[in-house]
Amino acid sequence: MNDLGGRGHPKKLVIGASGFLGSHVTRQLVAAGEDVRVMLRCTSDTRGIDDLTVERCYGDVFDDAALAHAMAGCDVVYYCVVDARMWLRDPTPLFRTNVEGLRHVLDAAAAADLRKFVFTSTTGTLAISNSRPVTEVDVHNWTDGGAYIASRVQAENLLLRYCREKNLPGVALCISTTYGPGDWQPTPHGSLIARVAAGKFPFYFRFSSEVVGIEDAARAMLLAAERGKVGDRYIISDRYLSTREVHAIAAAATGRRPPRIGIPMGVLYFMAHLNDLASRVLRRDLPFAVVGLRMAALMSPLDHGKAARELGWEPQGVDIAIDEAAKFFAAQRV
Repeated sequence: MNDLGGRGHPKKLVIGASGFLGSHVTRQLVAAGEDVRVMLRCTSDTRGIDDLTVERCYGDVFDDAALAHAMAGCDVVYYCVVDARMWLRDPTPLFRTNVEGLRHVLDAAAAADLRKFVFTSTTGTLAISNSRPVTEVDVHNWTDGGAYIASRVQAENLLLRYCREKNLPGVALCISTTYGPGDWQPTPHGSLIARVAAGKFPFYFRFSSEVVGIEDAARAMLLAAERGKVGDRYIISDRYLSTREVHAIAAAATGRRPPRIGIPMGVLYFMAHLNDLASRVLRRDLPFAVVGLRMAALMSPLDHGKAARELGWEPQGVDIAIDEAAKFFAAQRV
């Protein structure tokens, strides 16, 4: 039976290790020689970590006993659980997981003897600006992100409140859209890369967004555990890229013709409104929702200088990550 008491040097706990980011955090911890424990649900798709030697424990973020058990003997917790289904007609699950589930985890973390709690936040909690790149000190100033963004803002605020009021050694990383290999489930943006890599999506959308390589994002999580200032947040993003550039990189990686048909925002909004109408009529959650498109269109260029200065984080290049993502998806078809 596995020892959960933490004999020897402290363990590193990854909650949400089966997800895209969590699996890469786990992989980098194992590669660094750390003693790694992961907390999973029994139903989790674990293809991203099945080749790794890690200690597994099972439970969900509402199971207080399982959380305490998982954190025993750990000095760092990497929290990588996010419900990102912004298209849900009923937003209750978003707040239940992203806020109430997090509250259970933070209560357990505040009671544990942790050195650091590294929280996966999102660039959606940041401000927007038309005049300059946004930094961490800019106050969130928009309300068009729907229930998903509202839940994530509440979650980040909850974490920071625990840092102030309960001495939780927490740090938040505001991570942008991630690309790279090992996107098994896959993410919605990863699905588009898969279609481009297969030569089945000759389109690009006429907007831009902040993007980062998944391995760069995971490395930032590890750096934050060592160097992040308690109660602070850090922007983890590489570049502001158009979807045309993203899809062109993916196409080139697999020898496909680059996307050549641009879809204007007006057309995208029309299609998204049809999606939402069909969702209501069919009583089904359909992913191409207006709220997601609006959120993508609003995002501003970001300044990751604080992460570079304080964490020593420098991205290796999202171009490489997109290239590797396309090749990963192409290999799954073989």
